Amino acid sequence: MNNDLNNLLKLTPDYIEKACKVAGSAFQDDPFAIFVYPDERERKQKLQYGFEVIYKYGIRNGEAYATSNNLEGIVIWLPSNKIYPSTWTMMRYGGFRAMRKAGFKINAMKRSMAVFKYIEIRHKHLVPFDHWYLQNIAVKPEEQRKGYGGLLLRAMIKKIESEGLSIYLETNNEENLSFYQKYGFEILENVIIPKTDVPLWCMLRKPR
Repeated sequence: MNNDLNNLLKLTPDYIEKACKVAGSAFQDDPFAIFVYPDERERKQKLQYGFEVIYKYGIRNGEAYATSNNLEGIVIWLPSNKIYPSTWTMMRYGGFRAMRKAGFKINAMKRSMAVFKYIEIRHKHLVPFDHWYLQNIAVKPEEQRKGYGGLLLRAMIKKIESEGLSIYLETNNEENLSFYQKYGFEILENVIIPKTDVPLWCMLRKPR
């Protein structure tokens, strides 16, 4: 597989609904997704809507790609000056509508926001310098272990490497660690997010 970004599909707003379905299916077994939606049936129905604002914002303010028009895999990258938009900005990207579709009740919303806030604090503390953020990468369950995740990573890593910048990411799934380590990411921190049972690994890839 060629690693050039020109060989990937640049996502546009027209792909948001399909991209959210891909992410929703890919993250069904993610510890954070289970924390938000303990009921498996509800998780299958509603998790996809939690990605709506993420993809709307990422497509407009970062780099968003898919492996092909079939969206076997998708990815969002954000430059460090675009990672944490204001609450108003997120609402402008459909935050209230997405939360309604996701079926967020007040308690679930509070728990989710507490997790996001903790992740933001750790991110800002660990990498207080210019970098790229791998915000989301998802591969359809039936397409996993076919090289699509690596294709999405390698193309952008090549570009970021040429800029001399680091790449930061978080994962809540221990099974992902070896995949990211294969592409040069190192663990900066591993914790259990306070008041949850959700693990968090913070990882960084330094330019070589």
